[in-house]
Amino acid sequence: MSAKGCSPDNAAAEGFFGRLKQEFFHKRSFRGVTIDEFTAMLDEYMVWYRDKRIKTEYGMSIMDKRIQLGLVA
Repeated sequence: MSAKGCSPDNAAAEGFFGRLKQEFFHKRSFRGVTIDEFTAMLDEYMVWYRDKRIKTEYGMSIMDKRIQLGLVA
């Protein structure tokens, strides 16, 4: 998150953390999960979010859009 009063940056960060809580945190119980297991689960979610999650604006994942645009080999 950026400096105080820079609402565009803060809005993007707040939106992301809201989705993170809704899609990852609130859907499961973490009872009996160690810190290492939680970290691995969160890392797995972040990779899914970055590479595979369908963005409705594009109708495909961000990585697929980047490949389509020729930005990724």
